[in-house]
Amino acid sequence: MFPTLKQYIDQIDASTVSENRKEVLDQLAAYMIYQQKEDKPINLNFICTHNSRRSHLGQVWAQVMASYYKIPEVLTFSGGTETTAVFPMIIETLESQHFKVTMVDESENPLYEVAYGEDDALYLFSKAYDDESNPTEDFAAIMTCSQADEDCPFIPGTDKRIALTYEDPKVSDGTDHQKETYLERSLQIATEMKYVFSQIK
Repeated sequence: MFPTLKQYIDQIDASTVSENRKEVLDQLAAYMIYQQKEDKPINLNFICTHNSRRSHLGQVWAQVMASYYKIPEVLTFSGGTETTAVFPMIIETLESQHFKVTMVDESENPLYEVAYGEDDALYLFSKAYDDESNPTEDFAAIMTCSQADEDCPFIPGTDKRIALTYEDPKVSDGTDHQKETYLERSLQIATEMKYVFSQIK
């Protein structure tokens, strides 16, 4: 892991997570602990409507926290009920949080390499939750927005469905608070993923 990113995570205070949020986050931790005990891989698919903002942040921070806590057999994914593109401010936000991002192609739905170490990276692009690059069975579906949670009453193949919703940073688009709002949402997700993964031995 990049030293600057590790130092950034070191400073994230997971004790700030509220008791209400812990009730939901503990469901995710319990799923992961169960998978470990059963000697099964931990596949986490973060799902929102457009797979453009919150679901990508969930995918990135969960994978990075698995690396931070050295928890093996964790793979994270993301998807939406519609395909659009990763919103550029998400990329800018991750860069500000010490990830190294490379645009692999410049299509309408670009592919980004998001590196968190010299040999560690995720690849982000917008896709449907059931895209062929995502797991079709043995995974937890983490619904990061209430609309996707309502629009998808059934996710085929999932072991566990968890409604872990976040306020959409999109509400700040076009305002003077956009950058601050995206960073706040990313940090919230990072903090909550740190809380979850800190419980996994």
